[in-house]
Amino acid sequence: MKPSTESNNAIIIDIDSPSRSQSFVEKHEQLNVPLLLRQPSYATHELRNLRTTLQCCALDHSSFLKKLISYVVFIFLTITVPLFTSLFVHIPASQLDPFSFNKLLQLPQSALAIFAFFTLSRFFPSYGLRQLLFLDVLQDDSTNVRRGYTRHIQKAFRYLACMVLPSFIVELVHKIIFFSRVEISVPGGTLLNWVVFVLVLLSWVYRTGLFLLACVIFRLTCELQIRRFEGLHKLFEGCESDANTIFREHVRIRRQLWITSHRYRFFIISCLVTITVSQLTSLLLVLESKSDTTFFNSGDLVICSAVQLCGFVLCLTGAARITHRAQGIVSIAAKWHMVVTNASETMQSKGQMQEVLPSPSDSDSGSDSSEIHISETPQPCFFHTRHALVTYLHHNCGGITVFGFVLDRGLLHTVFAFEFSMVLWILSMVVV
Repeated sequence: MKPSTESNNAIIIDIDSPSRSQSFVEKHEQLNVPLLLRQPSYATHELRNLRTTLQCCALDHSSFLKKLISYVVFIFLTITVPLFTSLFVHIPASQLDPFSFNKLLQLPQSALAIFAFFTLSRFFPSYGLRQLLFLDVLQDDSTNVRRGYTRHIQKAFRYLACMVLPSFIVELVHKIIFFSRVEISVPGGTLLNWVVFVLVLLSWVYRTGLFLLACVIFRLTCELQIRRFEGLHKLFEGCESDANTIFREHVRIRRQLWITSHRYRFFIISCLVTITVSQLTSLLLVLESKSDTTFFNSGDLVICSAVQLCGFVLCLTGAARITHRAQGIVSIAAKWHMVVTNASETMQSKGQMQEVLPSPSDSDSGSDSSEIHISETPQPCFFHTRHALVTYLHHNCGGITVFGFVLDRGLLHTVFAFEFSMVLWILSMVVV
């Protein structure tokens, strides 16, 4: 592959030229290359940045040694450091105890990081980053779709930066205030306090980065599939659109959506349960707490809640958007079918009217063999093909699904109603 560049410095993701066909051995070798060891010439600038981000999160499983390092870093920053903080970091008795909130948040933060780590690491042995984002089949897409892919890959880093940087600044301020008051029961003096301070920050960055990275990659996959739906919409423009081409393209997109749903369904369900339990438990503790709520004892709660909600809402809105596009294709296809059918019947009726009128030469010769046929009557199978296409789209209009449940706007409203009813129930328990 060679990335091609157009005007305005717009990078279009390109892959191997279709004039060169890969052998079976080349394809087999390419599929077995791990995620972070794709050939440099096969990566655009955006994909190299994404691979660098994965390497910073210690997600490089390209060799046994790097895989071992990845698991050691994961266990140390996700389990060991939070456990050490919960057991050995405490504050003097004269201070308000913040651990009614702080210790509670260690479990959901680590749980979300565990879900994200195993979701991402499960893809590495079998898929590359290009296959994970379905970039390996871009030769079947138009230039506009490829340009849109590049734009959305660039936006993915903005999503990640907009969520990580502000929360990191607030977390840094909170940890500075927090460690200026706490004591560590393990002897070590000031040096140990600084080491624990740095490790706690690294643990927070690692766990938060893992969770948000999985959410951003899922959102990026949904956005890239939306670009393919936009390319599919253009196939319905004009009466000369081919129903067979539209059918094959929709089957290709439908299969990619099914693969995406199958890959992320456990992650979505696990995050939904973890975040719901965490938020409701935190709300119950805050309402039942007798002490004053300050930035010192509840700063972690605010940051953790904001990160969890931002990441999960990013996933749900991405899934709802692509499902909305998938369902909207039915109305576009029905409108296209109606327009083409109406145009065909209009042309056919005009042709039949002119077939009845004989030409001037026919009136002189009296021959019936020179009748003029102005229009071509469409074959009956064209109508039935379009009707079959609309019927197929009507019964296959789902987008992202989780164990058969379509993640559309209706499901989002249902989830919101459930969460809101739980909040009202907790409020009624506390008030009463």
